[in-house]
Amino acid sequence: MTYTLDWLSEDATDGGLKTAERTAPVDTQDSDPGLLDAYSRAVIAAAEAVSPSVVNIEVHAAPGERALADPRRPRRAEGSGSGFLFTADGLILTNSHVVHGAGEIDVTLSDGRRCVADLIGDDPATDLAVIRISAPNLVPARLGDSRSIRPGQVAVAIGNPYGFQTTVTAGVVSALGRSLRSRSGRLIDDVIQTDAALNPGNSGGPLVDSRGRVIGVNTAVIMGAQGICFAIGIDTATFVAGRLIRDGRIRRGYIGVGGQNVPLHRRLVRFHNLPVETGVLVVSVEPDSPARRAGLTEGDLIIRYDDRPVTGVDDLHKFLTEQQVGQPAALTILRRAELLTLSIIPVESKPHAA
Repeated sequence: MTYTLDWLSEDATDGGLKTAERTAPVDTQDSDPGLLDAYSRAVIAAAEAVSPSVVNIEVHAAPGERALADPRRPRRAEGSGSGFLFTADGLILTNSHVVHGAGEIDVTLSDGRRCVADLIGDDPATDLAVIRISAPNLVPARLGDSRSIRPGQVAVAIGNPYGFQTTVTAGVVSALGRSLRSRSGRLIDDVIQTDAALNPGNSGGPLVDSRGRVIGVNTAVIMGAQGICFAIGIDTATFVAGRLIRDGRIRRGYIGVGGQNVPLHRRLVRFHNLPVETGVLVVSVEPDSPARRAGLTEGDLIIRYDDRPVTGVDDLHKFLTEQQVGQPAALTILRRAELLTLSIIPVESKPHAA
């Protein structure tokens, strides 16, 4: 089933904001005050704990690009999103799609201070990015453990949807272990599904537990649905952030093939006693690539990589990790009806290569 995703970054608009009409306070005399107060206290405590760490991010075109477009136009944001401080020296986590390709990045802190940010690195394959500001008295968020969360527990999202800074929404963790396809085409694993309301401008903001610990980075919603929102788990985010801080990018293996998922003929599965019923059909091989040097040709079917079954392109993406770069691996293929094993040595991927 195919879904249309909204990646929650906000394009700049010129529309003003109208003040909502005041409504009379709700009478809670007939409700259970103990239950209501306990839930309210949990959400309030979580919001108060993390709000000082949440920032608003505005991205602008480079000065030269603005001049080419129209030098008389006032400087305005090309887009916006959210982020949160995770170190006291100014490192901020956000989404790649918020800051990717930005000429200038401006950050507004919760106390109103404005700073210019530098891009440390971004990874479109996981939709994560790290930027840095320089300012005193910064308050980093506490990071939690996304492996310890459970479906049904309280989840609080904080961000800047449509420019409404430090907006708090609350819900529950709806499901764990979801997969989400990034804009680069790679599959992001172990994504958190939540029903805490997200809107354009929430991208990059924190999803926190009832103790105010960050458990995810808010990323996307399914357009047209209600209450189906996604966040990248904080364990994935901290791993990616560490690599971006160290190298400015994520190193991944690259073999240089274009492929598509196809079912295997049942006779071949039975004859070769294969552990899979689907594989990757090689539709193109890049010149002077590891695949070409290994002898892979168009029409081959990849069914195993380094003794691990390959059921589709996503499996190849998972297996081609940083550790595979420069390491020989056995690539098992079907060439017509013949089962062959080739030796392949992945190289480091080019930016955004598959």
